[in-house]
Amino acid sequence: MENDNSDSKFNKSNPDTLCTEELLKDREAIKRALDYYLDPPAQYTEKPHRPSTLFMVVPGAGTESLLAHACESLASASVLASDFANNLTGPQRHTALAIQQVIMLAELVVNRALDNVDPA
Repeated sequence: MENDNSDSKFNKSNPDTLCTEELLKDREAIKRALDYYLDPPAQYTEKPHRPSTLFMVVPGAGTESLLAHACESLASASVLASDFANNLTGPQRHTALAIQQVIMLAELVVNRALDNVDPA
């Protein structure tokens, strides 16, 4: 059953009967949609990551020095986590002790790397 009363351009059998103005509107809408999704405005594009310079490791720092500082920081974090766990009970204490154990394992790895760098 054909619907002859409809003026919808989708129901017309001959695309040449579409008026030029409708084609231009469609073309402009399609171009705007494609530009929006494929070439987004500058406000939506990802900006390059620039690290904060508030805390910055000196670019020329030696590996041994970096490892020594990392080891000291991990040792401090381990003590802090242990002291914090002593003030807790139950599952919270277990969680804090698990965090402290992960810190200690990282400290062991950094110590081994430090030994590899300077096997005194």
